[in-house]
Amino acid sequence: MASFAVILAAAGRSTRFQQNKRKKPFVDLKGRAVWLRAAELFINRDDVVQTLIAVSPEDMEWFKEKFRPNLAFSEIEIVAGGAERADTVQNALAKVRDDVDFVAVHDAARPLLVTEWIDAIFAEAERSGAVIPAVPVTSTLKRVAQDKTIVETVPRDELWQAQTPQVFRRELLLEAFAKRGDMEATDEARLVEQLGHQITVVEGSPMNIKITTGHDFRMAKSLLDALPKKDIRALHPFADEDPLGL
Repeated sequence: MASFAVILAAAGRSTRFQQNKRKKPFVDLKGRAVWLRAAELFINRDDVVQTLIAVSPEDMEWFKEKFRPNLAFSEIEIVAGGAERADTVQNALAKVRDDVDFVAVHDAARPLLVTEWIDAIFAEAERSGAVIPAVPVTSTLKRVAQDKTIVETVPRDELWQAQTPQVFRRELLLEAFAKRGDMEATDEARLVEQLGHQITVVEGSPMNIKITTGHDFRMAKSLLDALPKKDIRALHPFADEDPLGL
């Protein structure tokens, strides 16, 4: 069985969303923090042998204290994030064990996952070595100028919206970051593309949203009830019988 390490990126500034002065991965979503919901489906997998969460240095001590009960019942490693997403992932990637076959990078602010989606992504990673989930763009796209006037309508044919977890063979991702230069890539696939390596797309779900704004958070609360129910071990010693809170 192939082995996977999972990196949860949680070091963003959350400039477009903060609740009670807390960043989006740390906000309570119907009983549990957003990042916990993102993490739990990974740590319960037999093929995931290492899980890391990258947190901003300014949040590190608060995070350890706030989530002490959850962290005590897991082997999640905490890593200091960087100034940009690529810096954050690179810091965590440096801590990934040498015996790991594949690395999955997931947004800690994407809490709406189900096991079947991860199964499909991991299986394709083993086949092709590089895979991301994505959904086809269905809305009409407009390029808009700074004065909020339309510049042009952008053809949506062949356009897909990237999601996470993005999964790559460990050596491939290490090479991509080693050759990153000064590129501030917004996802890992961009760095792997730069190598000229082919990346496969697995069709994801529109429900796998990233919480970026308050509107996203309200949507996530509604979508949580629509996810297929799955029994998993919650990262809390006093979890309810239904760990997904559905």
